[in-house]
Amino acid sequence: MMERWLILMLMCFGMCSCASVADNRNGQPPNFVLILADDQAWNGTSVEMEPGMKESASDFHQTPFLEELASKGIRFSNARAAAPVCAPSRYSIQFGKSPARLRLIRVGMDASHIPHADWQSIAKVLRSVDSTYIAAHFGKWGMGASPEILGFEVSDGATRNVDGGFVNDKSQWETTMTRDPKKILELTDRATSFLDSCAANSRPFYLQVSHYAVHSNIQTSDSSFAIMNSRPLGDRHRHVGFAGMTLDLDQSLGKILEKLEELGMSDDTYVIYMSDNGGVPNIPGAKKYEQSLNHPLQRGKWDAMEGGLRIPMVVAGPGILPGSHSNAHVWGADLLPTIADLANGLALLPDSLDGGSMKPMLQGKKEVEVTRSVNGMAFHVPYRNKIALNRPHSAWISDNHKLLYFHDDGEVRLFDLTHDCGETQNLATALPLRAEAMEKSLLSYLDEVNAPRWQEGITWKGNPFSTYQSTH
Repeated sequence: MMERWLILMLMCFGMCSCASVADNRNGQPPNFVLILADDQAWNGTSVEMEPGMKESASDFHQTPFLEELASKGIRFSNARAAAPVCAPSRYSIQFGKSPARLRLIRVGMDASHIPHADWQSIAKVLRSVDSTYIAAHFGKWGMGASPEILGFEVSDGATRNVDGGFVNDKSQWETTMTRDPKKILELTDRATSFLDSCAANSRPFYLQVSHYAVHSNIQTSDSSFAIMNSRPLGDRHRHVGFAGMTLDLDQSLGKILEKLEELGMSDDTYVIYMSDNGGVPNIPGAKKYEQSLNHPLQRGKWDAMEGGLRIPMVVAGPGILPGSHSNAHVWGADLLPTIADLANGLALLPDSLDGGSMKPMLQGKKEVEVTRSVNGMAFHVPYRNKIALNRPHSAWISDNHKLLYFHDDGEVRLFDLTHDCGETQNLATALPLRAEAMEKSLLSYLDEVNAPRWQEGITWKGNPFSTYQSTH
């Protein structure tokens, strides 16, 4: 794989001798770096995602470089992944569409119905704005088509969890000491080498580093384990190996930030840090637990409750007020239109998107919500999953309210997220008209996008996509 990567790198940078490249750099088109963590919880870092709310940060994990990034940029308290599992979430990031619209709502599904080569992705939009943009992807891809088809000239290929050391047995929850946990060092070296090449050839870029951490297996370096083992354990977070892996991941962010500074790119580069979904609700991942590791959020990965959806998100870059904060409800589907807007390419996007641009908030308009073509965000989990709620369900967020709808019996739960991020007080009876309106919006949306609908027998795995039929 390394030889293939080097060949692609040389081929791509060989194109940069034309005069137009240097001319475009004089106009300073923005660069973009997306750091995508895997399974990192909203409260899995040492950054308070809700300033002043200590429960929104870990009481044990240490992420000093993410703290540095937050001090230079903006943190989003209400950021969510588009799905509580990785593949649908990663699709939404690239295409700006909800998993329901994509008709791809879980891991391992056949994605042949998606026209990967025809749709606008982040890399393709940037190339349409300025042909000198170059895009690279390193780490876990987790999608059904190769990165090259989505416009990435440089990549590790169509990698999956197994490429980062994942083994699906009980050993995944045992701490392993290794020199390069979850290939963090390898990915960081590739990323910084790519940045060196972009600087040498004066090319604007989109760099996505999709880490295998902090997904199991639990791996950490000796040094990070020793650091965390010397610290007092938290009341909520107490796993030294997991904390060590989190520290290793943060050090990668630090090296990338340092490289941007060294190359004089910091003033022209937007750095986005986020996770692909919420954190696992417990370690070692047993089905039953008294309280989620994501507390005060309910549950975690695999469920459309807040623990499975809410993620850490920090953005720094040109024009962003240092140390700022937003309560706006944003999600992974907003990344494509946001990046396109920052690069002056919003007009190049299709109408059938579920995401909207966060640019106004990045420019300091704190009270402005994202404008989207759909007045709500749909999170669609229409299958039974025994390691989670084990009930087919969907969620709809509009304004500051969230509706949970259970497909097996029509149960509805309504929450006011402004005052109840833990989803403890069901307001469906107290606010019946609000609940009814949101239920109607959700079900109408699912019909409109022809989303896969639940049927008895559909589970987390074991059923091909063709078994899903939409009902109207």
